[in-house]
Amino acid sequence: MENQIIYADNSATTPLSRTALEAMLPYFSEKFGNPSAAYSYGREAKKAIEDARRSVAQSLGALNNEIFFTSGGTEGDNWIIQSVGEQYASRGRHIISTKIEHSAVLKTLERMESRGFSVTLLEPDSQGMIYPQQLRDALREDTILVSIMAANNVVGTLLPIKELCAAAHERHVLFHTDAVQAVAHVPLRVKEWGVDFLTLSAHKFHGPKGIGAAYIRVPLTPLPLLSGGEQEKSRRSGTENVAAIVGMAAALEEGVQNLTHDTEKIIAMRNTLLEAMEKIPGTIITGDRENRLPTLASCIFEGLEGQVLVVKLDEAGICASSGSACFTAKIEPPHVLTAMGYPPKLARGALRLSLSAYNTPEEIDRIVEELPKAVSKLRINK
Repeated sequence: MENQIIYADNSATTPLSRTALEAMLPYFSEKFGNPSAAYSYGREAKKAIEDARRSVAQSLGALNNEIFFTSGGTEGDNWIIQSVGEQYASRGRHIISTKIEHSAVLKTLERMESRGFSVTLLEPDSQGMIYPQQLRDALREDTILVSIMAANNVVGTLLPIKELCAAAHERHVLFHTDAVQAVAHVPLRVKEWGVDFLTLSAHKFHGPKGIGAAYIRVPLTPLPLLSGGEQEKSRRSGTENVAAIVGMAAALEEGVQNLTHDTEKIIAMRNTLLEAMEKIPGTIITGDRENRLPTLASCIFEGLEGQVLVVKLDEAGICASSGSACFTAKIEPPHVLTAMGYPPKLARGALRLSLSAYNTPEEIDRIVEELPKAVSKLRINK
């Protein structure tokens, strides 16, 4: 056990499930056809894609023709925001989002501003929460889109998407949610939430990397981000990654089916980690304690550099993170924490431990044993 590596960075990526792998394998070899081809190999691949689309739609509570395959969350976020902006610019050029979004949203919004759009970023409270009244107060006559994430990737706070969406719809404004961290981890039915657009990425729920999907409510028809052939109803050109699409559908179906059982197990392990964190002197638990992803435990250790702590835990055989996987090479504090009001120097002491059903209570016990040691050694050596 001492020599085994413990993986606790599932918010960054998850291991591919055996179910997904087995579903994918035939499409790397004997079922290699191009889905656009008219002969049998092509028809076989096309059928696999449509079967996967039907499965993803069912898992999300959507219609089959409301699911479009992308390369992942980043492409989906870029696509929705840019295409809605271009398509509805004659109605208005104001977009609302939040300061705690993933960079895929924030950097796209920066690009929109350079094109003459006005962007309002809502500020979270100290727990990373955004409230419907905040959104109502920010809505303007020229607002055309609201984009708010479903679950924060740094602190795990779950946002009230159904209520936020309703607030936007009161003013007939379209609503997009980046649900990359939420899909297959919390109960999610797009029709109940009422969202117009939702984006997801397979590798966050034990599917393959490089594949995702966008839910686009009928009858909305955003402009394409990529031009070329007529794949995905001319909305997303490029030869489809059949194996990855099939693997994503299999992983999502499995995740949704096991959600209730897995969540109970994961919450117990997450709470053990949160309790252990709190026992370490100079610890601040980050994120909403109640409205929180089952998978994520996060905190700040006063006087420490999170990245240095991540390296120290790695030496002990524990894979962890100090924030978003997209920024782990940078020394800046997570922007989510500074947006929540933490001073940059304090925010640099962030640690994120994120779990999946593949983790075990024995692994959690080892983290609980090693984490205080690592923190103590770093503080002594300062």
